[in-house]
Amino acid sequence: MAFIDYYKVLGVDKKATVKDIKAAYRKLARKYHPDLNPNDAEAKRKFQEINEAHEVLSDPAKRKKYDQYGEDWKHSDQFESARQSQRQSSQNRRQTTGSGWADYGGSTGGEGFSDFFESFFGAGASGGKSRQMKFRGEDYNAELKLELEDIIRSHKQTLTVNGKKIRITIPASIENGQTIKIAGHGGEGINGGPNGDLYITFSIANHPRFKRLKNDLYLTVEIGLYTALLGGEITVETLDGKVKLNVKPETQNGSKIKLKGKGLPVYKSEGQSGDLYITFSVKLPSNLTEEEKALFTQLSKL
Repeated sequence: MAFIDYYKVLGVDKKATVKDIKAAYRKLARKYHPDLNPNDAEAKRKFQEINEAHEVLSDPAKRKKYDQYGEDWKHSDQFESARQSQRQSSQNRRQTTGSGWADYGGSTGGEGFSDFFESFFGAGASGGKSRQMKFRGEDYNAELKLELEDIIRSHKQTLTVNGKKIRITIPASIENGQTIKIAGHGGEGINGGPNGDLYITFSIANHPRFKRLKNDLYLTVEIGLYTALLGGEITVETLDGKVKLNVKPETQNGSKIKLKGKGLPVYKSEGQSGDLYITFSVKLPSNLTEEEKALFTQLSKL
């Protein structure tokens, strides 16, 4: 892939301030936005380049690495780590040999190269065999949004990462904010180095009716006054289907019952589940007729 000069993409020089960069980005983004250039592949490509350039140059840490390493800025940490290791190795060899150049292969005429530079640029005037240092690819991070209904049971889902489709298993009852690692599905390694990994963080949306606490679920169910007083059968919609419940006579407002095993499955523990706790909310009748009011008045006098 050809090197892309982010400064040229945004039309600013290397001394541009963050304010200058943001202003240039906004101007170009409006010009090449896909909504204003439908079915224009070149505009779409330009828009992607503009976003990429802005992401790097507007971040001081990324910009510093880009200015120092250019097209290899994403691997600057690996370069620095390798450089530090080589310095330490060279220092140890100097302490062993007591010679200024002996640790570079025994050449005393300035013709030798350190192992570090040979790793990147090949052998020097001595005509040695060229070697390249291998670097592990960068790790990718992604967020996967799910509903509470999605984690009732384990299931498979296909994701597209960098144009490649991967099929993963999402375990039942995975926690909100939990991260799993998909080995080898990050960025490609350099010079034959291993690929990075893909880390997926799960975001479980709050449910409008159910509250989750680990594997247990909590639900408030509304019942009428007469059902609360006299008892009766009601149907409750759970995450895993409908269940029929018998409400005991004289059930008080705020009373709780437990449905064992009707919560979420225990994470990676087949056959085990949490419980469903139901709180009854008694709804008082409204818009009473005169006859109903009279009957309640008689009842109050008993």
